[in-house]
Amino acid sequence: MSDLGNKELHSSNKSLEETTVSTEQIFEGKIISLQVDTVTLPDGNQATREVVRHPGAVAVLALHGDKMLVVDQYRQPLGRCEVEIPAGKLERGEDPLEAAKRELQEETGYTCGKIRKLHSFYTSPGFADEIIHLYLAEDLELGEMNPDEDEFLEMSEITLEEAYQLIKEERISDAKTIMAVYAWNMYKLTGVI
Repeated sequence: MSDLGNKELHSSNKSLEETTVSTEQIFEGKIISLQVDTVTLPDGNQATREVVRHPGAVAVLALHGDKMLVVDQYRQPLGRCEVEIPAGKLERGEDPLEAAKRELQEETGYTCGKIRKLHSFYTSPGFADEIIHLYLAEDLELGEMNPDEDEFLEMSEITLEEAYQLIKEERISDAKTIMAVYAWNMYKLTGVI
């Protein structure tokens, strides 16, 4: 498993690197910030880059028997509800593993006996630094949901076939959940993720 946070790992092609000349902070919000960077390109010309800064997030592929836990939640940017795996942003300095356990419990009420990291991935590296750490949670035990005060969602359990149907219907259309469904399918076929 690669460590996407390791900058040395990603600095292999020096001929393509851009050098930041200046940064202008445009917006500082509760979750994200926006900055405009002026950069020098490899050919010596300058360009601007709009960059969204995000604290990172976790997502959990939670398997309960032969079903996956999902939440149905309204997503303002899409203007509709979306079926997704449990997920949430990292708090400042929070360990992603602990955040994954927290989000699973808050959004579904379940705790897990086993949890392990599957992958980390950037959501939109062309303009954002958001990284999501995807975990697999098993040996689930039901407790009480504890969503954030501004979070309204419904939890359910779906089969792999139902997940593919929801993808087809575009009720599941976010990258983290689609990735989790494909990982779950591979797990069912091979026993390995």
